[in-house]
Amino acid sequence: MAPPKLTRMELRIMEVLWEHGAAPVREILEHLPARGRPAYTTVQTVLTRLEAKKAVRRAKKISNAHIYEAVVTRGATQRRLVDELLSFFGGRTAPLMSHLIESGRLTLDDVEEARKALRKGGQHE
Repeated sequence: MAPPKLTRMELRIMEVLWEHGAAPVREILEHLPARGRPAYTTVQTVLTRLEAKKAVRRAKKISNAHIYEAVVTRGATQRRLVDELLSFFGGRTAPLMSHLIESGRLTLDDVEEARKALRKGGQHE
C-alpha cells in the first residue's frame, strides 16, 4: 500500500515520531520548534487525521494519554514526495538535477551515492 499524501503540518509531526519514536500528544508538541509551535488541540487534530490516513496508530493508552506511533516509514514517505515532485516535471529528472546543481545543493558525496545506487540497480535500502 502506498503511503498517504501528507500536509506540511502532518509531515512535521511525522518527523517527530520518526526521530523520537512513539509519544503522547504533549511530548510530540514539546519536540516541535518553539517558534511557530501549534496549539495542543491542533496537534491532537492532526494526529486524528494521520490516524484516519493510516500513517499513525494509537499504540497504547497511559492514563488519559494516547501514545501514537508512526505506521508509515520515513523512506516510503520520502519516495512518495519525490515521485510527486517528479510528476510536476513530467517524470523527467534532468530539470530537478539541474536545479540542485545550480543551487549548490548537490554535493559530490550525493553524486557518489547516486552512482552506487545506479550500480545496484536502483534498489531501495
